[in-house]
Amino acid sequence: MKLKKIAIANRGEVAVRIIKACEELGLQTVLLHSDADRGSRAFRMSDFQICIGPAPTSESYLNIEANIQGALAAGADAVHPGFGFLSENADFALACEKAGLKFIGPSSEAIRKLGNKISFKRLAQSAGLPLIPGYEGDDQSIPKLLTEVEKIGLPVIVKAAAGGGGRGMKLIREMTEAKDQIESAQREAKSAFGSEKVFLEKYLDRAKHIEFQIFGDSTGKIHHLFDRECSVQRRHQKIIEEATSPSLTDDLRRQMGEVAVTIATVANYKSAGTVEFLLQDNKFYLLEVNTRLQVEHPVTEEVLGVDLVKMQILTADNSFVFDAKDIRIPKGHSIECRVYAENPYMNGMPSTGKLGTVHWPEGPRRRFEFGFDSGDVITSHYDPMIAKVIVWDETRPRAIEKMIRVLKDSTIFGVHTNIPYLIAILSHDEFIKGTMTTRFIEHYFADGLKSNHDEINRKKLSQEIYKNLVQKFVPQQTEAQSPWLTFWRGV
Repeated sequence: MKLKKIAIANRGEVAVRIIKACEELGLQTVLLHSDADRGSRAFRMSDFQICIGPAPTSESYLNIEANIQGALAAGADAVHPGFGFLSENADFALACEKAGLKFIGPSSEAIRKLGNKISFKRLAQSAGLPLIPGYEGDDQSIPKLLTEVEKIGLPVIVKAAAGGGGRGMKLIREMTEAKDQIESAQREAKSAFGSEKVFLEKYLDRAKHIEFQIFGDSTGKIHHLFDRECSVQRRHQKIIEEATSPSLTDDLRRQMGEVAVTIATVANYKSAGTVEFLLQDNKFYLLEVNTRLQVEHPVTEEVLGVDLVKMQILTADNSFVFDAKDIRIPKGHSIECRVYAENPYMNGMPSTGKLGTVHWPEGPRRRFEFGFDSGDVITSHYDPMIAKVIVWDETRPRAIEKMIRVLKDSTIFGVHTNIPYLIAILSHDEFIKGTMTTRFIEHYFADGLKSNHDEINRKKLSQEIYKNLVQKFVPQQTEAQSPWLTFWRGV
């Protein structure tokens, strides 16, 4: 390989994921981290570390110049942006190119065409691809946007033009709330992506969220790597993802795959990307393209037996070309659950603090991607995702059963987690049947879980008993030293 050292402009579990891929390719890694992430798992695993600023993202992970200078100072050949932060920022990709750094992802031009949601829609329109009715105009005045909301017809969703992941996204159900929702979306978009530009779409209230993994190799040859089901979402953030979707017929899968490849081809796309669709009443509509690695990429890797991060790095090195053996048929079923530090009995309120004992129950076809170890601190500065748990089995029902077992056997002390919430979703009849839509959480779990007072009292009693035993027989052990004396998942 020509590449020798990769700078990682990210944090948490995705930084760990990239480090592991680099290690397997014999590449050195440089972690570009904020001051708050000094001593994190990725910090400990990386070969070199460069602090690029304090905790606020605007001064560190979203600071283009700081990331570029950090990568250059460490002698890196390339930068991997992971997902989130600057991963879909065309200016960052261009700055890397100008600085002589390989950007491990699509070109800045491709990001401008597809990563910006408005230019993507215009490109799709020119190619005659199916789109949801909406407004993507340059006039961003509130009166104009309100007029367009009325034209489209309620409900309407407002989205940030410069990024995704649920940020800058607001739903308008009544005209009386339209102005406030638009202004809120603009403020959130400005904070998250540096641009307050938004666009409008008709909201489909019975839709499924399906996405196709696309990949362009070093020569520009593009293939799709099949689909993922991502309908289980809370506040437009995915919680559970699957590969492949139980919702698609062979014909729908073929048609949607062809559209995904077409939009990527029009943009001369290279590297990993995702084409997202909404599916309702057997009709599908292009939603957006994410010009980066997805959080849920492991489920695709599990059913296809590929490594998307290695493919990204090799493509940036001009040494990955598709051949016949790379075109595979999915085997079995894979599910991913996002484990968050939050209280499921308080509607997902974030939970911060120092982690006590953390244990992941290893076993066949169980995969754990995590950015925190015992003793690490979950702060309020960033996304509260602790880990991703991924399982594979031969059928979807067996994969569901395996995931429930794995979650029940997972142990995280020191903070609350959403593990009981995930188990409740996986056990729900609509999820088991595979008929859930993007409103599944809204219908059944909008306020999180109801408190199980008997279970809470049992755990409090257990902790009191253990505390008394500790004080009686092991007086030298303090509460701070014992993870058993802190509430954990399900409380």
